[in-house]
Amino acid sequence: MRSTSIRLFVETPLESGASRMLVGPQAHYLANVMRLGPGDGLRLFDGLAGEFEAVVEHVSRREVRLQVGAGLRAPEAEPDCWLCFALLKRQKTDLVVEKATELGIAVIQPVITARTQADHVNLARLRVIAVEAAEQCERLSVPEIRAPVTLGQLMQGWPQRRLYVADERRAAPLAGALHGPGALLVGPEGGFTDTELDGIGNAPLVTRVSLGRRILRAETAAIAGLALMLAAA
Repeated sequence: MRSTSIRLFVETPLESGASRMLVGPQAHYLANVMRLGPGDGLRLFDGLAGEFEAVVEHVSRREVRLQVGAGLRAPEAEPDCWLCFALLKRQKTDLVVEKATELGIAVIQPVITARTQADHVNLARLRVIAVEAAEQCERLSVPEIRAPVTLGQLMQGWPQRRLYVADERRAAPLAGALHGPGALLVGPEGGFTDTELDGIGNAPLVTRVSLGRRILRAETAAIAGLALMLAAA
């Protein structure tokens, strides 16, 4: 078997000895982009059972059949951290999803605020971006990406989970390592309005945090905040 560095996420549960048929973009990628043939090896993960070696059995124009081999890595515990961020324009939202996935986030929740730059997303496209990021960064899972909600809806339905709010204009301790379930809330360009900050502050389990002394772009704040919270984890 010729081993390759290719690593793919599959939606169906994996087990040693099983066959998997890939079609569509994944089959095209293996057969036409990477030009894999029978006997070539790769790695698969499903977000549940861990990571497995696999070997190509058959390649056609539209399908690639794989034989799942031995398990390589068992499922690993990951930080129970969510990212709630004010929705950005397309390219910046794509960047945040990619980097949040690389950093190990569990749930990505776009939020619509008074100063939000957009009001809708293509969830299917964001899912593809997250999957590709997980494949590249050696994660064994792909984060859940939720449909956008308003800030009011987010706070009204907030669960029993510590919410760390990136507050760029008020004195607050620097964000530190996450301990237990938590979430980071990052506002839009221009920040939250005073009314929004008052509403957030009245919610339970809220902690204001700083991301440093500089005023960061919204996408930078999301990435930097997650790095501070998840580096130790």
